[in-house]
Amino acid sequence: MRPGQRPSPERLVEPDFGEARHVREGERLEPDDATLERDRLEADGVGHRGIVRWPQPEMFDGGTVSDFATRVDAFLSEYFSLLPVAATSAGMHDHDGRWPDLTEGGREVRLAFYDRWTDELRGFDDATLTPDEGADRDLLVSVLDAHRFAEVDLREDRWNPLEWVYLLGDGIFSLISRDFAPLADRLVSVAGRLEGMPAVLSAARKSLAGNDGRPVARFHAEKALSQLPGIAELIGEALETAATAEASDPAVAAIVPQLKAAAEVATAALTGFERHLRDVVLPASAGEGRLGRDLFARKLLHTFGSDDVTIDSIGEQAAREFAAVRAEMVLIAREMWPQWLPDKPAPDNDSEAVRGILDAIGRQHPQRDEILDFCRAELGRIEAFCRERDLIGLADEPLEIRWTPVFMRSFGGAMLNSPGPLDKGQKSFFSVTPIPDDWTAEQAESYLREDNDRMLRLLTIHEAVPGHYLQGVYANRSPSMARSIFASGVFAEGWAVYVTQVMLDAGYGAEDPALLLTHWKFYLRAVTNAMIDIGIHTADMTEDEAVSLMVDGGFQEEAEARAKYDRARLSSTQLCTYFVGSMAMWDLERERRRRLAASTGNARGAGAVPEPRVVGGFGETPGFVYRDHLESVLAHGTPPIPILRRLVLGD
Repeated sequence: MRPGQRPSPERLVEPDFGEARHVREGERLEPDDATLERDRLEADGVGHRGIVRWPQPEMFDGGTVSDFATRVDAFLSEYFSLLPVAATSAGMHDHDGRWPDLTEGGREVRLAFYDRWTDELRGFDDATLTPDEGADRDLLVSVLDAHRFAEVDLREDRWNPLEWVYLLGDGIFSLISRDFAPLADRLVSVAGRLEGMPAVLSAARKSLAGNDGRPVARFHAEKALSQLPGIAELIGEALETAATAEASDPAVAAIVPQLKAAAEVATAALTGFERHLRDVVLPASAGEGRLGRDLFARKLLHTFGSDDVTIDSIGEQAAREFAAVRAEMVLIAREMWPQWLPDKPAPDNDSEAVRGILDAIGRQHPQRDEILDFCRAELGRIEAFCRERDLIGLADEPLEIRWTPVFMRSFGGAMLNSPGPLDKGQKSFFSVTPIPDDWTAEQAESYLREDNDRMLRLLTIHEAVPGHYLQGVYANRSPSMARSIFASGVFAEGWAVYVTQVMLDAGYGAEDPALLLTHWKFYLRAVTNAMIDIGIHTADMTEDEAVSLMVDGGFQEEAEARAKYDRARLSSTQLCTYFVGSMAMWDLERERRRRLAASTGNARGAGAVPEPRVVGGFGETPGFVYRDHLESVLAHGTPPIPILRRLVLGD
């Protein structure tokens, strides 16, 4: 989610602030085997500890390693030494027992690193670089620019306590959730990070005092207090895992005393930090975390990697799409009414007609404890469809469908957590956040109506296949390590929204108009996401205004809408990535179709590609094969959209 997203103080470095560390974060039901026919790309000389050489495009072409590739090696080695939690997530495990230096001195070292490498990378002559190297150079420069913006201008580490909770959780969870090394080795690293936790929390205490007139956000502080117990749960899980294994594993038994002592130190530090948050930070907090128009606009530039994407351009495009999708939903709902609600006259009001059908669809849902099994079964049906239609090559890398870990639940929803590109053969986690235990029966039922049977089918496409999970597998096989490690959230979220529509265009669920109507509701959510993201952070949108837009305009359930309002206040620009990214994917497909149609000698040329009423639905285009196109999009890692267009179209 990929992903995420949820940048931590260490992770405020992603070029789009949306896909830090391979976490793709979905909505609550928003959409984070067969073997791929293509050969697997294995990293030469990469073990679970250390790196002999980062795989570069030249190495797969049989050529020599270029000067640029050698410098990328050096960049990544230094980068991971400064950001060890990011190293763990990428599958580079030399720094697993350490945290980043989060003191002011550590920040100054990182800023110097950003400046030095920006100058060096910009110094490469374009004429000396291959197209792939040029793409990687531009990506790395954008990553460094985003890092600098995060650590100089945004400074969430000073006003958002959740950033520290995410860092702590990621630093421990990434070591115990995957079997990338023997358990004893991983527990040694856990112990090292637990021993270092007091220093991290000391830095957090000093940092959480607001920044340049922006006070600590009260809502974020409240959420941090509610999520902090999840860190203690991770510590307990590590201890329990060690206790279970020590009788049969002497290496684990040898580390248990150090692990227990480290756990005591870390737990005491967490208790003190929780008290500091509750007694010092929370009473002094006053802000809501709204960025304001200027800061939001500057963050957009780093999120999307293009100055063509602006607050106004997103708002205008979203308004047009909002009207077009609602009109499509009205047509479908009125066609469905006689069959679904035969005993009721169809209302004259279009919105009431759509809502009436959606309410009927929403009554068909699993119980709260059946959701995971439903998604597991649906995944099998989706993969069978993809094979039957030869839509895209599938993967056999392991995928586990599970409940979301506690420390990651502040965003609600669903997410996909992929292994890093160097962690070969490790599992991905498709996590669904359970309904809170303290919700009333009415709240739970409202949420389940939103998470109905059809929406769960779409969620599984979005998060798993051919959405985030499959895209993550392809990305991790890319010969460009830079484009695998530094994943664009705009690409990842845009792909998942886009490919859901591709599945329906290919005939998935064609016999079920309720699935199509639910899909348009699902897609409309991506549109309203962007609208509330902009409204909350740049136009003082209130909770009532946001909920009205989502419920009355987007046909969402009220419980879901209020949860989304909270999520929008906890993040910024990330909720725009679904809509903007998907529109960029459709623009790319349309341009590819136009060029292929023109190259075939078809009499209509590029005119053979029609203007769709809503996104998708192009039909047949001379020379265009969906599998070829989809796999060509996924073949380049997870780059920002401008770089993707260059690589796919050859511009």
